[in-house]
Amino acid sequence: MIDLGSALPTFLSRLKRLPDGAVLTLLTFKRDRGVAVRKNGEGFEIREFGYRNETVEEDAAGLKKRLKAVLKREFPRSNKVHLLEDREATRRA
Repeated sequence: MIDLGSALPTFLSRLKRLPDGAVLTLLTFKRDRGVAVRKNGEGFEIREFGYRNETVEEDAAGLKKRLKAVLKREFPRSNKVHLLEDREATRRA
């Protein structure tokens, strides 16, 4: 678990090191809402679930802005969030 204030910089730095196809997920304390980002070459697939259920494609330039908006929407009262990394998703896909 990490602080929500440091979640965005931590999330972005880990995304840079992920192999293609791997998934990085941020979840609320109860794990009922969150955002999952799959790295696809130079782009990213962002899946938001909780208040809004949608999947969008984003390039590296717009990723930070999109994640900032998603964090405000999905984690309005959270102080701590779960950060999960799934490198095995590359082998299952």
